[in-house]
Amino acid sequence: MYINEISIRNFRILSESQMDFGNDLCLMIGKNNTGKTSFLVLFEKFLGQLSFDFNDFSLKLRDKILTIDSNTDETELSIQLILNIQYEDSDDLCNISEFIVDLDPTRKDVHLLFECEIKKDKLLEDIKNAGKITKEKFIKKYLCDYLEKNIYTFNDLSDISKENRHRLIKKSFKDVNKLIDFEIIHAKRSVSSSEEKHGAKVLSGLTTSFFNSQNINTPDKFEKINELMETMDTNLDDNYESFFSSFLKTAKDFLGMGELKVKSNLKASEIVTDASEVVYGDDKTQLPEYLNGLGHMNILYLLLNIEIKKNRFLTNKKDIKLLFIEEPEAHTHPQLQYIFARKISEIVSGIPGMQTIITTHSSHIVASHPFENIRYMSTIRDSEGFYNIEIKNFHKDLSSMYSGEQNEFKFLKQYLSIESSELFFADKAIFIEGISEDILLQHFITQFDTVKIEEEETRIANDPTLKPTYIPLSAQNVTVVRAGANAKVFRHFLEFLKIPSLIITDIDTVKQETTDKGVWYSSCEVNDSNVCKTSNATIMYYLGEPNCKVGDDSYSSWFNDVLKHKANCISPNVHIAYQGEEKSYYARSFEDAFINVNLSQIKSNLSSIEGLKNKEEFETCSDMYKLTTRVISKKSDFASTILFLTHANGLNWNTPAYIKEGLEWLQKQVH
Repeated sequence: MYINEISIRNFRILSESQMDFGNDLCLMIGKNNTGKTSFLVLFEKFLGQLSFDFNDFSLKLRDKILTIDSNTDETELSIQLILNIQYEDSDDLCNISEFIVDLDPTRKDVHLLFECEIKKDKLLEDIKNAGKITKEKFIKKYLCDYLEKNIYTFNDLSDISKENRHRLIKKSFKDVNKLIDFEIIHAKRSVSSSEEKHGAKVLSGLTTSFFNSQNINTPDKFEKINELMETMDTNLDDNYESFFSSFLKTAKDFLGMGELKVKSNLKASEIVTDASEVVYGDDKTQLPEYLNGLGHMNILYLLLNIEIKKNRFLTNKKDIKLLFIEEPEAHTHPQLQYIFARKISEIVSGIPGMQTIITTHSSHIVASHPFENIRYMSTIRDSEGFYNIEIKNFHKDLSSMYSGEQNEFKFLKQYLSIESSELFFADKAIFIEGISEDILLQHFITQFDTVKIEEEETRIANDPTLKPTYIPLSAQNVTVVRAGANAKVFRHFLEFLKIPSLIITDIDTVKQETTDKGVWYSSCEVNDSNVCKTSNATIMYYLGEPNCKVGDDSYSSWFNDVLKHKANCISPNVHIAYQGEEKSYYARSFEDAFINVNLSQIKSNLSSIEGLKNKEEFETCSDMYKLTTRVISKKSDFASTILFLTHANGLNWNTPAYIKEGLEWLQKQVH
C-alpha cells in the first residue's frame, strides 16, 4: 500500500501542483522559492494538526478572500491536499476500507481529500460586528479563527467540483490517523557549535528519547537496566530515611502532619536523561559531543532521528508511513553528503509501506541517486500571471523528450551523475569545449564585469538620480560545464529546466578534398576560397544544418548565414558564441582569436609564455592562421601562463569579441 499521486491546490505558491509519488524514496529538488518547504509544511498542517492562517492561501486567492461576500463560493477558496492511495489484495485492508467507496473488485485505489475551508457565514457575521476595523484588516488578522479542516473520501476527481461535492463522503481524522503515519525532520535542526549552545547535549537528548521510546515499547530489552533501577530504588529508601530525618521531624512538629516520608522514585528514563552523554574519541582523547564538527553533528543527529522515527513507525504499525527529511546537507561537506546519499536508501528501507521524501539543494546527493527518484520543482506563470509550481518526474518526462535519442539520454545521465549535477540548481550555464577556455573563462567574466561596473559608475556620476542595478555575472548562480563536442546532448535537458545557456565553441571551417580514397574534409582558414562547411557538431546541430548535400544551394546559403552570424538557434534557451571577423581577421579557433587580439602583448612577453614553439614565427609570419598553427605547442600551458601573467604582472589581456558578446547575451537573460 502506498501513496501514488499527490495534488495540492491553493496553498502558498503551490496553487495547482501535482506529483506522482510511487517510489520508496523521492528527491524533491529545485531552486530556492519553488515550494519545497511549503510542500512538507502542508502535510504537517493536515497530518500533524497544525493551524492555517491567511498567509497560507495562494496569492491568486487573496483578493477573492478579502472581498468575500454572501455570493462567494467558499469551496473555490479552500486549501486542498489530495492523495491517491494504491493497494493490493495482499494488503491488510482493515484501515483503508473506511475510505473505499467503489466496490468494483478490480479497482485498487482510493482518493482522500484534506481540505481547509473558510466558515463564510460566521466570518461575514463577525465582520459586520467588528466595529471600526476594516474588512480587509479583520480578515488578514482573524481569518485563522474561521478556518475548518475536514477530510473526505471520494470516487473520482470530478467529485471535487462545486456541482458534484454532494458525492464527497466526510470522514474522521481518527480514521486517517489509523491509516497514515507521518514524521518530519526539518532543516532548522538544533545542532550547533559549542560556542552557540554553550555545550548543549543535543545528541545525548536524542539518545534519551530513543531509549525511552524503546523502554516503553519493548521493555524486555531493558529488563536488566530496570532491575538495577529497582535495587537502587530500595537502597535509596533506607538512605533517604536517615538523611532527611531532621527535616522530617521538624516538618511533622511544625505542620502537625502524620507520617511524612521522602521515598525514592528512581526511573530508568531519568537516569539516562541526566547521566548519559554522547562522546567521541578513544579513552585518552575523549571529548563531549558539542566539540565535534557541525557536519558530523548534523549527520549523527539525522541518523539518530531517523532511527527514532523508524521505531515509531514500527510501533504504530500503520499502513502508510511518510518520512520527510528537509535539506540533510546542512553543515556537511561534499564527502559526508555523498556518504549520506549512498546510505539513506539502505537506512530507510526494510519497513513495509514507508515512503521517504528528501528535499535538497545538494548536487552531491542528487548525483548519488538514480534519476527515477528525482522530482523537479519549477516556477511557471499561469494565464492570469500568477506563479505556480510544476512538479516534474525528471526521468519520465525527460526520457519522452529524448525519444529516438537514447544514446544521448544515456550519456546525459552518466555525465550528470559524474560531473555536473549542479546544473539542476543553476540559474544560468556556460558550456565550453577546450582546456584553454576552461582556464581563462573566469578571467574573461571578471574583465567583463569590471567594464560593466565602470560603465554604470560613470552613468551614475553623470546622473546621481540613477541607482546601481548591475549584478555581476561572477556573483550569479552560473554553472560552467566542459562538455567538449557533446553540448548538443544537453539541449532537451536545458529546455526541460529552462536554463539560459551560453555555448562557447569554434567555427572549425573545413574544405572538401578528393583523393584516391574518396572525399574528405580538411581544416582551413575561414577566408579560404574553398571553404564549404563547419565540422563543429554543436554549430551544425543548434544552428539547424540542412539535410542536403554539401555544396547544394540551400546548404551554401545556410553556411553563409552561419559565417555572418545570421543562422537562428533551434533552442530558445541557448546562444551559440563562435568566432567572427575582428581586426580584419576571421579566426577559426579560440587560440587563433586570442592571439589575434593580443598579438602585440604576446610579442612583448614571449620569453615568459609557456606552451609555444617556433617563437621566431611571431616576427617572420604575417599570416595569422598559419602563425597560430605553427606556434601553439600545448594549449593548457599556454592558457595557464596567460592567466599567471594576468595576476603576477598585471597584464590585461583582451577578450575575443565573440566571447564578450556571448557574456553580454547571458547577462541579459532572466531565469
